[in-house]
Amino acid sequence: MANLSQQLDSFARHEGFLGKGPLCVALVVTQYARNLGLPLDPKSLITKGGGQVLGLGKSAVQKVLQRHGVLKVLAAEGGRTSRGSIRKMQAYVEFLNKLASHGNPDLDEIESFWVESVRSFFSRKPFKLNLSTSQSLESTVSDLIGQSAVRQRNSPGTNLSGAVLQHLVGAKLECALGHGEMSHRKFMDGLDHHSFSTADSPTGRPGDFRIGDVAIHVTIAPTEAVIAKCERNIEEGLRPVLVTIRRQHIVASTLAENLGLTNRIDVFDIEQFISLNIYEKGRFSSEGRKHAISELVERYNEIIDTVETDPSLKISPI
Repeated sequence: MANLSQQLDSFARHEGFLGKGPLCVALVVTQYARNLGLPLDPKSLITKGGGQVLGLGKSAVQKVLQRHGVLKVLAAEGGRTSRGSIRKMQAYVEFLNKLASHGNPDLDEIESFWVESVRSFFSRKPFKLNLSTSQSLESTVSDLIGQSAVRQRNSPGTNLSGAVLQHLVGAKLECALGHGEMSHRKFMDGLDHHSFSTADSPTGRPGDFRIGDVAIHVTIAPTEAVIAKCERNIEEGLRPVLVTIRRQHIVASTLAENLGLTNRIDVFDIEQFISLNIYEKGRFSSEGRKHAISELVERYNEIIDTVETDPSLKISPI
């Protein structure tokens, strides 16, 4: 039989416990195993409302990490808002109970395994922006989104591509409009940056970004729900703009057409949205483009540092 560390590693990879949400679940449930003993009853670890894992939150997660000298915040919500947290908890409880059926597992070693997994999470390498004279700027942007999609497939339960897309758009807007003094999460008058997990409705935002009378929605996969938000923007006197990836452009346009909004919503693909701005900012010169790209990456990384907790979302400096 594999040793405990090997069993934990196999479980983490097979069940997708590599992202920050599942890691939060593992840390908190391990504390329940410490306090309540094994086996655990998964039903008792769900809130009365049935929608969240009991006790899962930032303070509980950080308390464990700080005990091991890890001071970085793993997740602003402590994994509470991650989709699938209950399912992850149930899978982990089943795993722990199975270990307990063969004897008393070393919970100190188990906790240390998850803490080391968090350290590995924080040390992940950033994305690379592959600049090549033989590659179009649109292809360069597409490759960056592709890297996030690959990493996302290896970290089930995350939406890394959506986060990269949103913050690329935010950085592009800031570079295009000019940035002033950075104050908390506000980089310029009228432009706020939020973590990707922050929903629009609780904050009262008409979209991911609001500039003048324009509401900008950024999505990796357009749905009827986001088109409905665009419709509400129109009713409120705003002009909706939707930014997505190229292969989803036709999907967004079709959804808009189904609601009779074909001529009311501007739909852009991220590849052109970013690359055209780089050409313009760079005044269509080679050196100008390099400077424009460097500025974009710099602003993007500043946004990640300010509103996200996952440093691997950053892009390697040009």
